[in-house]
Amino acid sequence: MTEPTSEPPVPGDTTPALEVSHLDVAYRVRSQDRLALRDVSFSIGRGESYGLVGESGSGKSTVALALVGYLPRNGRVSGGTISINGRDPLSMGKSALRDLRAKTVSMVYQEPGRALNPSMRVGRQIAEVYEIAGASAGEARRSARDMLRKVQISDPDLVMRRYPHELSGGMAQRAVIAMALASSPSLLILDEPTTALDATVEAEVLDLVAALRQEFDTSVLFITHNLAVIAKMCDRVGVLYAGELVEEGPARQVFDDPRHPYTVGLLRCIPRRGQRKDRDRLDTIPGFLPAPGHTMTGCVFAPRCALAQDRCRESEPPFFDVSDLRISRCFFHANAPDLPRATPASDPALAEHDTGEPLVVVEGLSKTFAGSGVGIRALADVDLTVRRGETLGLVGESGSGKTTLARVLLGLTGPDQGSVVTLEGTPLSPDVRRRPRETLRRLQIVFQNPDSALNRRHTVRSLISRPLTRLAGLSGAALQDRLAELIGSVRLEDRHLALRPGQLSGGLKQRVAIARAFGARPDVVVCDEPTSALDVSVQAAILNLLADLQKTEQVTYLFISHDLGLVRYLSDRIVVLYLGRVMEVGPAETVFAGPHHPYTEALFSAVPSLDGQRPDRIRLQGEIPSAADPPSGCVFHTRCPRKLSTGVCESTEPPLLEGEPQHLIRCHIPLGELRTIQRNESAPSQGGSL
Repeated sequence: MTEPTSEPPVPGDTTPALEVSHLDVAYRVRSQDRLALRDVSFSIGRGESYGLVGESGSGKSTVALALVGYLPRNGRVSGGTISINGRDPLSMGKSALRDLRAKTVSMVYQEPGRALNPSMRVGRQIAEVYEIAGASAGEARRSARDMLRKVQISDPDLVMRRYPHELSGGMAQRAVIAMALASSPSLLILDEPTTALDATVEAEVLDLVAALRQEFDTSVLFITHNLAVIAKMCDRVGVLYAGELVEEGPARQVFDDPRHPYTVGLLRCIPRRGQRKDRDRLDTIPGFLPAPGHTMTGCVFAPRCALAQDRCRESEPPFFDVSDLRISRCFFHANAPDLPRATPASDPALAEHDTGEPLVVVEGLSKTFAGSGVGIRALADVDLTVRRGETLGLVGESGSGKTTLARVLLGLTGPDQGSVVTLEGTPLSPDVRRRPRETLRRLQIVFQNPDSALNRRHTVRSLISRPLTRLAGLSGAALQDRLAELIGSVRLEDRHLALRPGQLSGGLKQRVAIARAFGARPDVVVCDEPTSALDVSVQAAILNLLADLQKTEQVTYLFISHDLGLVRYLSDRIVVLYLGRVMEVGPAETVFAGPHHPYTEALFSAVPSLDGQRPDRIRLQGEIPSAADPPSGCVFHTRCPRKLSTGVCESTEPPLLEGEPQHLIRCHIPLGELRTIQRNESAPSQGGSL
C-alpha cells in the first residue's frame, strides 16, 4: 500500500493550518502513564501567528514535539486529534510523516548549535533540503545561496563554506531559519528561537521571521517565555499551565487585560517601565508547578492562586467566554485583574545606600588574546569605578568584552601589562591562585548556568557549606547557624539540603548558587546573566532576592545581562561596552532617558515592548567587527547610523567625555546635538518603553 504524501494548501482554502482538539500526551515513567498535556485545544489560521507561553514544565515544547511526531520513545498522544492542512499526522506511516516534515512543517529550535550538524558545512545542510524535494545538486546550491540572502546574510558564499561552530549565534540562527524555510512550509514552529541572543540580534531575527511570514504566507507557532516577544510577533496567544490551556485570546487583549490569575501573575513578574529595585518590588507567583502526571481535584492552579475558594478545589473549571474571541478557565475570571499580590508592592527599607565610596577601581585595563598569530584585543583601556553598595550594569552585544572584564576582576583571566585593578586601594593579583583567602572571600560570582557551576555529586548542604568552612573559617554551631540563615534568605527549605543539583529545578539550582556566593559575606558579587535561562516567575524571585541581599549584606553587584529591562530595574549605574571600549557610562535613569550614544540608542530601540509601544528600530549594519582587526577611528563607525560626513569618525577615536554630571559618552557628536537629534526622532520613547 502506497502511503499518502503531504500536499500544499490549495489557494483560497480556509482550512486551518493547524487544528489541535482535546489533545492529551502521556509519558511512560516507571510503568505508569503520566499526563503532560490535558485536553489542549487551539487552532492557527492561514498566515496567522499564534504564541504559547507558560513556565518551564507547562508543556509548551511537548505540544511542538507532538505535532510533528518527535515525542521521545516513552511519550505518546493518548487522546485527541491533530490536523495540519486538514490531514492527520497521528495516522500517518513513517514515509508520509517524513514527507510532512520535509514539505509542510518546519521547526526552529532554541539552540542552533544542536539543530546544525557540526561535521557538515552550512551550505551543504541547506542544499540538502532542496535535494530531498527533487532539485539537482547545482539547483539546490543556488537555492541555498538565495535563501541565505533572504535571511539577510550579506556574504552567503562565505557562510555556505563554513562549519556551524564558525558562525556567531545570530548568524547560526539565521542559517537554521533558512533551512526551515527552504521547503516553503505552511506551518513554522519556533521553540524559544531568541532566548540566548543579544537584543540587536533578537530584533533582527524577529523582523526576519515577520517579513518571511508575509512573503511565504506561513503560519507560525511561536513558543517562548518572553511575553514581550509574543506581544510583538503574535496575533493570538494561549497560556499553558501544568499541561492545561488556561487562557486564550488576541495577544494585545490578553496582555492588556488578563483574565486568568496565572496570566496576571506572569505579567506582574516582568519589570515594567519606571520600576526600580529601590522603589518597587516585582510580584512573584508563590509555590511551584505540580509534578508531571499530577492528579488533583479541581483547578490545577488553585494551590498557587490567591483567589481560590472551595469551589476551585472541588471541581475543575470549564472555559468561560470573556468576550467573542477570548476564553478563560477560571470561575472568577472577572476578578482576576484584582488578584492580591504575593509580594508587597514596595519595601520602604530598600533605601538607596551611600554609594560614594569607591570599592573597585579599574584603570587602563586592556586584555589581548593570542589567536592564530594575531592579537585579539578584547578590552581596550577601560577605566571604571565601582562604588560600595551599588549595582553596576554591564550591557553590550556578545563580543563586547563584558565577560572578559568580569573574569579579569575575579582573577580568572590575566590582563595586559600595565592594567591596574584595585580593591579598596589594594592592587589585585591578576591570578586568582595567588590571591589571599580574604580576597577570594570578598569577590564571588553567580554564573549564568548553575548546572555547570554546581558539582552534581555533592548535596546542597555540601555545596553551600564549603565556602563557609574554607573562606569564612566557620565550624560547629556557627556553621550551622550561618547555613540556616542562608537557606532562609534564598527561600530554600531544610528538605533541599539533602538533595543533589540534578533533583532541583532551574530556579532552585540558581538559588543554591546564590547562597553559595553569599555564604562568606562577600563585598562584590559578579552576576553573569544569572536569570537568562529562567522563567519570568523564577526570574522575579531571583531579582527580588538579589535586592534583599544587597540591602541586608551591603554587597556590590556587577550585573551582566542582555535583558535591558532587568538591567534598568536592578542597576544604579550603566556601562555600555562595544568592541572592548566603554561607549557610555552614567546613572541608570539618565542613560535610559537619553540622550544616548548612537550604539546605546540602537540597543534600546531593539527591545520589544510588552505595553505595545513599538518605536522605529534603529538597524545596525552588519555584525560586530572582529576584535582582531577593529575599525580605525571610532570603532563603531562601520555600523553607526549617525556617522558624520566629515570623515572624523573614520580617522579619529573620540575620547570618553562628561557631557553632563556623571554621564560620559564616547562620541564626536556633542551631547546637546545628540539630544536634539534623538528628541526630534522621538528616541526618548525608545528608552522609556523598557
